[in-house]
Amino acid sequence: MQIALVLFDRFTALDAVGPYEMLSRTPGAETVFVAERAGAVRNDSGSLELVAHRTLDEVPAPDVVIVPGGPGQSAQMDNEKLLGWLRRADAASTWTTSVCTGSLLLAAAGLLTGRRATSHWLALDTLKEYDAEPTGERVVVDGKYVTAAGVSAGIDMGLTLLGRIAGDTTAQAVQLLTEYDPQPPYDAGSPEKAPAALVEEWRAKSRFILRQGPPPRQAR
Repeated sequence: MQIALVLFDRFTALDAVGPYEMLSRTPGAETVFVAERAGAVRNDSGSLELVAHRTLDEVPAPDVVIVPGGPGQSAQMDNEKLLGWLRRADAASTWTTSVCTGSLLLAAAGLLTGRRATSHWLALDTLKEYDAEPTGERVVVDGKYVTAAGVSAGIDMGLTLLGRIAGDTTAQAVQLLTEYDPQPPYDAGSPEKAPAALVEEWRAKSRFILRQGPPPRQAR
């Protein structure tokens, strides 16, 4: 089994590393970071680099596709090199997945049309523009498509998918060995729970609210 994790400039680190930590432990699987060009790819703060050892063209038919999100996602929405690869990879994949605003890239490639999907809470309405059905659930499974909400939800998505691929016992073992037992000091991890003023502050700053005009539509 080959698991391909897509990188692009200004991705969010945990979007990629969260599912990597879960799924790289899949028995018998090879996990590869891929990008348009091989080499180091910087995250959204510019302070961290992950290395794509292979180009998109060198990984044409992975079994699992993982697309992270991040501020750099906006610049990729009309990148036909990436979108075309997503369509071709999806045609052969067993699972096509995303974390955070990575679902917008799947949607732009035409892969989520008519499907239930999630994304970062600030980006959910944008999914509608691509005829996907947005839901605020943390992890959504619709057929072979698995989408995760914002950033940290990629860990949950990775465990969910690991259970589907390798069985519940393996997924539970990985959860135990990574000691994934969240006990956050605040209960503000969703717009329904966070202080209203904080939610509105970040809505006002969102690049999705400020974006002018509809995004380009891509046919599958």
